[in-house]
Amino acid sequence: MKNKKLLLSLLLSVFLLCTGQAQTLRKEVHILSVNDMHASLQNMPKLADIADSLRSLYPGLLVFSAGDNRTGDPLNDMYIPAAYPMVALMNQIGFNATTLGNHEFDSKPDGMAKLISLSNFPYLCANVHPDESLGIHLNPCKMFDVEGIKVGVVGAVQIGTHGMPDTHPDNVKGFVFEPVNETVARYDWLRKQCDVVILLSHNGYEDDVKTAQQMSWLDLIIGGHSHTQLDGGELHNGVLITQNVNKLKKVTHIQLMLQRERDSAPWKIIDKRAENIDVRKHKGKNNVVADMVRFLSNNPEFQRVLAQVVSPLDTYEELGSMMCDAFASETGADVAIENYGGVRYGEKAVGPFTVADVLSLDPFGNDAVMMEITGDELRRMLISCCDNDGHNFPYVSGILCDVERDTKDSTKIKKLVLKTPDGKKLNLKKKLKVVTNSYVASIADSPRADQGQSINRKTA
Repeated sequence: MKNKKLLLSLLLSVFLLCTGQAQTLRKEVHILSVNDMHASLQNMPKLADIADSLRSLYPGLLVFSAGDNRTGDPLNDMYIPAAYPMVALMNQIGFNATTLGNHEFDSKPDGMAKLISLSNFPYLCANVHPDESLGIHLNPCKMFDVEGIKVGVVGAVQIGTHGMPDTHPDNVKGFVFEPVNETVARYDWLRKQCDVVILLSHNGYEDDVKTAQQMSWLDLIIGGHSHTQLDGGELHNGVLITQNVNKLKKVTHIQLMLQRERDSAPWKIIDKRAENIDVRKHKGKNNVVADMVRFLSNNPEFQRVLAQVVSPLDTYEELGSMMCDAFASETGADVAIENYGGVRYGEKAVGPFTVADVLSLDPFGNDAVMMEITGDELRRMLISCCDNDGHNFPYVSGILCDVERDTKDSTKIKKLVLKTPDGKKLNLKKKLKVVTNSYVASIADSPRADQGQSINRKTA
């Protein structure tokens, strides 16, 4: 009898152990995320190989972009149709979704509509509403099924000081924009319908942190726009935030571990991890994507040499000042202005300076605008440009600028003194011929008698 009781006890223990193991279920969701690729065509074969390698381990891998896929390489941006190479390569790699970055608007509405129609992946952006006549098909959100795990993804793009993304106003005609957090908050219903909720955000790191503080129902924010290099990811209010620098130097592999106690119970995330992958150091490449890049890059006109760099240019300021000197020299202007965000790389080695170098330095295709304004109007215009370009002071030629920032708020300019090149104070009543690009002319909205006219020349 003792032996029978012992046997029954052992069988019961084994049964409870087995059923306990069966009831606790675990699954993983793996994501490869990129942001601000800016048409880095040459790194796409390596990105494709990274995606292939992760898919071999995790067949349900999701590949997401946080926007600004285009604008940066003339081989891509001046292709016909514009920016098609990046779309073709993203199709081949197998992207699952992207949000809009502010530079997706550089194609203007007709170009954006064409690119979206050629894409095999959806564009998710809840706070952008195009007029139906534009034929632009955006989705605010989308749900993905990863081996039974429901993943809800909502997208949003930053809204600048003029109530639109940071692009030329002509690029956004026919669009209505809403504030990011106000819009994203309306998608909290995803929490009840999905096991994982993700925000694809082209909003910048600091604003992503604010979003996380307000919306703990999000599990993950895949960020972009500010090109902030995070060490894997950061947890804020329980929300994991990821972001990398631009031009595909690094990407992020995100791992979410989920668990539930029984078949009918909801899945819960029990662990979140993110690791950076250095694309530049990655040894492998996808040969099909490499062949596509070679084919799409076959334009010898871009390699035509315009000048020789005899001394290395090591900073954005040097290159921005060089651009302004060129504007002034070519147009005969007294002063030239280039916005801080208009200079797209910060170093150029000794050697040939090609058409591609010029178009990569300023890839926006803006018109040159000439205006005749007083020194005081110029001073106000420079402050306004700074306020509306991420609080970064523009580059100039023909004048010297003494900028004093407010000690309590470094984003504000307390005092700006303009001087002539020989160091004398500029006569603020004197009229000057000022040349800038059409983007600066539009965002620098300070009062001036002459708003400027296009001189039918491009700034690059």
